[in-house]
Amino acid sequence: MGQTCILTGMILSSAPAGEYDKRITLLTLERGKVTAFARGARRPKSSMQAATNLFCFGKFEAYEGRDAYTVVKADIDNYFRELTLDLELTSYGCYFLELADYFTQYHSDGRAQLKLLYQTLRALSVKSLDHKLVRVIYEWKTLAYYGVAPNVFSCVSCGSRKNLHYFLTPQRGMICGDCHEKRPGGYYLNEAALYALQYIIDSPVEKLYTFTVTTEVYEMISRIVRTYLKLYVERELKTEVFLESLIQEE
Repeated sequence: MGQTCILTGMILSSAPAGEYDKRITLLTLERGKVTAFARGARRPKSSMQAATNLFCFGKFEAYEGRDAYTVVKADIDNYFRELTLDLELTSYGCYFLELADYFTQYHSDGRAQLKLLYQTLRALSVKSLDHKLVRVIYEWKTLAYYGVAPNVFSCVSCGSRKNLHYFLTPQRGMICGDCHEKRPGGYYLNEAALYALQYIIDSPVEKLYTFTVTTEVYEMISRIVRTYLKLYVERELKTEVFLESLIQEE
């Protein structure tokens, strides 16, 4: 068994392993995304039982093995219990975890995504915030962190930064009114919708969830984010399927 280390992070996934163990995926500040095992975590009186559930954020004492870590102790700062008490909040939260798991790579720098994920789960707990808008912001910012966000600051055809009102998914960005006349198509965005997309990309995580939008603006940005995200998520996310079915039932 390797040397002990302290990993600060959040549990993205947790599943049974063997008779009493758990296999977890952690997104950490120190080592990026890692796989870890918590021995005996499924025993009724184990101190690791609650500390190895989804959403748990804190410090994990672990031994580094060849392919995985073994967690022996956890000091949890936030269990996000309020999310687990509401089916809709749980569904949104689990989708955010799975999306983070999809985009992050093992043992690569995941600090920005971890910070975004933590602040996003906190935003879900704020009753005054629209959960659907929180989702769009999280998805768009995630694309920006992984360098695949589209160009929403200038025309992808001529480079103009003025009169940007149409988004072309295949071209991965905006085109101006003049270029649109030559090549019609794309999704129309008003100034407020365009500013919202720009703001999400430009703003630090701490300021992401500090604004609201009208229903019209939400519909505009949501359509673009949903369409564009499909270019980079190449498999069906089970949590998203469940979340969509839940939303449709409302």
